[in-house]
Amino acid sequence: MPNPRLAARYAKSLVSLSQEQGNLEAVYADMSYLSQVCKQSHEFVNLLRSPIIKADQKGKIMDAVTHGKIGALTEGFITLLIKKGRESDLPEIANAVVEQYNEIKGIHLVKLTTATPVGETMKQYIEQKVKKEKGLGIVQLETVVDEKIIGGFMLETDNQLLDASILRDLKDIKRQFDKNLFVHNIR
Repeated sequence: MPNPRLAARYAKSLVSLSQEQGNLEAVYADMSYLSQVCKQSHEFVNLLRSPIIKADQKGKIMDAVTHGKIGALTEGFITLLIKKGRESDLPEIANAVVEQYNEIKGIHLVKLTTATPVGETMKQYIEQKVKKEKGLGIVQLETVVDEKIIGGFMLETDNQLLDASILRDLKDIKRQFDKNLFVHNIR
C-alpha cells in the first residue's frame, strides 16, 4: 500500500545525502530512470510489492535491471531499502525524489492532455504562455494524448486544472439537462 509520508521521508534523506556529496544530479537521473521503469512495467512494481518473493531474489532482480545504469549512492540506497523491507515503496520514493529535486531547482511540471498529438511549435507556445501567465521560471511540459476528451485540452500545473475539453462541456450540458427546471412545469 503506497505511503506518501514514508516516501517523502526516504526521498528527503536521499536528497540531503546526495547534496552533501555533490551527487544531486546523478541521484535525480537515477531516480528518474527508476520512476520510468516503474511506470512502464507493472510487473516490476508487482515484483517489488510481492510478499512471496524473498528479499535476496528482489535484490538480484533489481541489480539486473539497474546494473550500470545507476550510481553507487542510489545502488546503496536501494540495497538499504531491500534490507529494511521497504522495496515496495520504491516507486513512490523515486517520484518523491523527482518532486523534491524539481522543488529545489524551481522546475514546475505542466501536463497538457489533448485528443491528438501536439506539434513542437505549439508546445513551445504553451510553455511560454504558462511561464508568462503564472510567472514561473522553468517549465517542464509533459504531453499526453487521451482520445476520451474528444477535443480541446486539459492543462495541469501546480495542483490546478484548466479543463477546456469537449468532454467537460458535454458533461456540463448533461448536468444542465438533469437539473432542468422547466421539465417539471410541462407536466
